[in-house]
Amino acid sequence: MFEQLTDKLDNVFRRLRGQHQITEENVSESLREVRVALLAADVHFQTVKEFIAAVKAKALGAEVLASVSPGQMIVKILHDEMVTLLGGQSEEPRFAGSPPVGILMMGLQGSGKTTASGKLAMLLRDKWHRKPLLVACDVYRPAAIEQLKVLGAQLGVPVYDEGLGDPVRIAKNGLQAAREQGCDTVIFDTAGRLQIDDDLMIELEKIQAAVKPSERFFVADAMTGQEAVNVAKTFNDRLDFTGVILTKMDGDARGGAALSVKSVTGKPVRYVGTGEKLDALELFHPDRMASRILGMGDVLTLVEKAQEVYDEKEAKQLQKKMMGNKFDLNDFLMQLRQMKKMGSMADMMAMIPGMGKLANAKVDESKLKYTEAILSSMTAKERISPKIIDGRRRFRIAAGSGTTLQEVNQVLKQFEQMQKMMKQVSGMAGKVGGMKQLQKMMHSKGGGGGFPGRFPGM
Repeated sequence: MFEQLTDKLDNVFRRLRGQHQITEENVSESLREVRVALLAADVHFQTVKEFIAAVKAKALGAEVLASVSPGQMIVKILHDEMVTLLGGQSEEPRFAGSPPVGILMMGLQGSGKTTASGKLAMLLRDKWHRKPLLVACDVYRPAAIEQLKVLGAQLGVPVYDEGLGDPVRIAKNGLQAAREQGCDTVIFDTAGRLQIDDDLMIELEKIQAAVKPSERFFVADAMTGQEAVNVAKTFNDRLDFTGVILTKMDGDARGGAALSVKSVTGKPVRYVGTGEKLDALELFHPDRMASRILGMGDVLTLVEKAQEVYDEKEAKQLQKKMMGNKFDLNDFLMQLRQMKKMGSMADMMAMIPGMGKLANAKVDESKLKYTEAILSSMTAKERISPKIIDGRRRFRIAAGSGTTLQEVNQVLKQFEQMQKMMKQVSGMAGKVGGMKQLQKMMHSKGGGGGFPGRFPGM
């Protein structure tokens, strides 16, 4: 997401870093390019106009500190204004009032409301320990009710439905069913509708009046860009929703919708869908997103993803094995599978400052799949003692994993290099002053400090 915008802004910042002082001329020239980049990203024209004006006013009025270059100062101002543009700060779900708390989902046909309802139920359950109930109020789209029931079964979340009928009555009865089943959160999945369809908009108003939801989310397809924002404004004028859920953000390289929503509707983006899997819905953090757009990475999100996947006890055991040079291929396979749970390598590298472009250029996800297949084709004994893997066993592993003998040899060679590196590190850490030697090696010219097996270009 935001790939095109990030690349264009990076070119602007590169030129800014060479400036020795802030002048109206170089600020205007730089902001002209920023304006073009934002418009190309399908950001609403009025939003762009207001954003550029705010940045220019602050940039020309800023006193540059001796320790900060003019380029860095403008980037800082751009970052702060972009955080404001994106909503200022993240907002957790509202659970005020006596349970069950209602959440009403609304939007156009095809925006992904039903899938977003399931993803939201999973997020609320796993992150905020809620007990959700999904209510099927979409009685117009063929198979909508069945889709919600399938999602509920996959998640282990109960679904209330009455088949075809009056959506207002179904919503009321669903709220009552939540009380009876001890559910503290109710998510109402309503039918998609056009903002110009007055009858269906009145129906949505009736559902809202009947169940009085604490949260009212407009679900928008990020890939429709500025049009999604215009529709959101019409819905908000009539229904006063509390926030926006942007779906398909992983497929939108421009990001105009996310940057325009708050400015045009006055309501923030609350959640973003970042993939097809049911766990691919995230709380929206304006500050972190601004950092990613400006190529500064998003270390906090990376740490949170790691904490969700890694068990602290297992991590300590693994650290002990690595320092004791007892790391084997079983550990390697376990680490690989845990990393996969965090998302793609490209996504993770994009969260590390300065690594975004390298992620796009260097990461080949298929190689990780082949590595996992090769490790899975080994026996438990072979993974514990890789030295027993002779030529005959290598041929068997290649055939079993659907790879070549060369690829099997490459994985084993990389593992040998890792073991040598770990032996070197553990030996140095055990000596007096060893950690100083280690730091010296890591910071020596060339970046790798002579360690074998490092990633090329890193």
